[in-house]
Amino acid sequence: MTVDVATFDLNCDMGESLGNWVMGSDEEIMPFITTANVACGFHGGDPVTMARTVALAREHGVAVGSHPGYQDLLGFGRRRMELSAEDAAAYVTYQTGALQAFLQAEGMQLHHIKAHGAFFAFLRDEPAVADAVAKAIAAFGDVMLYWPAPAEGVAFCDAVRAEGIEIVEEIYPDLTYAPDGKLVIERHKQAADPEFAAAQVRQFLEDGSVTANDVSAISYHSGLVE
Repeated sequence: MTVDVATFDLNCDMGESLGNWVMGSDEEIMPFITTANVACGFHGGDPVTMARTVALAREHGVAVGSHPGYQDLLGFGRRRMELSAEDAAAYVTYQTGALQAFLQAEGMQLHHIKAHGAFFAFLRDEPAVADAVAKAIAAFGDVMLYWPAPAEGVAFCDAVRAEGIEIVEEIYPDLTYAPDGKLVIERHKQAADPEFAAAQVRQFLEDGSVTANDVSAISYHSGLVE
């Protein structure tokens, strides 16, 4: 008898500590996830933290992607900044290239790229930068783009697909959604309610939907839980 088993990718932001300031619980969480987005020094992280995080991921068999964001340590990359297409593309190249060097030192491959915080929202909402940033991602070769669902109707995602890059759409059980399906980006991170997060995961696994902040249901077909 053949049994179909549904699986999903459990993804988490990692490596966001900075110097003597510890952010997150990387060592405790890493054994339980399948992919990690590693901060590259702009919104969080530093060279030593990046090296340690990549080594920790290798130890636990976790695939690693870059988590490029705004150059905004003070605001943790959650404050919108206006960028030219050239600047936005260079931000992705600079940060991802730094992480790639640490991955190569551990004998690992860059798995994906995922924009952080307000930089994600900027890419989503500014079609003028789409082509330049998509080409910057494509320059890294066989990598995927992780993107908070929905990817449909987003100029940046269209440009990424045109470069032949696969997009993995995510759902976020610990955050809320607007009725139009867009993720609500928090200016200040709030502690998640475990019961709410568990219910969101259960709902998504059962029928492929999440609940918006007006209690309407939003249907997705993503294979990844962030």
